[in-house]
Amino acid sequence: MTEIAADADPPAYTVPMSLSPSRVGSFTSCPMQFRFSSIQKLPEPPGIATTKGTIVHRALELLFVRPTTDRTPASLAIDLATALDEYSTHPDYVGLRLDAAAAASFRSECETLIEKYFAMEDPTTVREIGLELWMTADVGSLQLRGIIDRLELDEHGGLVVTDYKTGRAPSGRFEQKSLAGVHFYAFLCEQVFGVIPSKIRLMYLKSGETIETVPSPQSVKFITTRTKAVWSAVERACTTGDFRPNQSNLCNWCSFQQWCPAFGGNPDLAEVEARAAYDALLAPQPVSVTSP
Repeated sequence: MTEIAADADPPAYTVPMSLSPSRVGSFTSCPMQFRFSSIQKLPEPPGIATTKGTIVHRALELLFVRPTTDRTPASLAIDLATALDEYSTHPDYVGLRLDAAAAASFRSECETLIEKYFAMEDPTTVREIGLELWMTADVGSLQLRGIIDRLELDEHGGLVVTDYKTGRAPSGRFEQKSLAGVHFYAFLCEQVFGVIPSKIRLMYLKSGETIETVPSPQSVKFITTRTKAVWSAVERACTTGDFRPNQSNLCNWCSFQQWCPAFGGNPDLAEVEARAAYDALLAPQPVSVTSP
């Protein structure tokens, strides 16, 4: 009689059923960081640059909700004020712990970014058809998901994907790497609309530079192949629990460095300690009262 094999051990971590383009990039950059952020979903302390980017994105979204003739610098200034007010109680802003001077500087930097936007394009000529557009497509058993900042039509009726960036533009040798993520959006457009965009644009508001690329059937096919390969690696890592750190310059900006074994940390402590640190960051601060 054939002996029935015992059930295999359960996977060390639950395999995620969906990924965003940024998460795919996160795994290829550092599997350990991916484990912390995407598998364990540990909270990260908010950063000024990221929060600033979120608020500026929101202001530009509000601008394009307006009628074409109302897309003026004055209107965008109002939209920025609205975005700042919306985020004034958001954990990502509250957690920055900005005093009055720092808050004023933060606002000024946001204002500078939106002022530079108008030197890059005339919003009254943009034929937008989608703003902050949530899109999904299946790649095998994985659901690839992403948000397109702006989807528009060019003069010939072709689709154009526009992505706002509030950080610095990459140097020439890193330019194509910066475009890797937006090629995912070309794939999503092809899957959802049946059309490959005629152009993908990255608008770097800080420097006023725009980087453009024209996706092709080959580049879209490569996204499918690459995503399947990364997904297989994610499944293996979740099954074995083997998420290895990959040291690079990006480590300098990693929120989880203190728990990374590459820096002498214990990753098993991150689950409790990272959440406790985040909760403490958002806890109301005691108000000191001075005697008259």
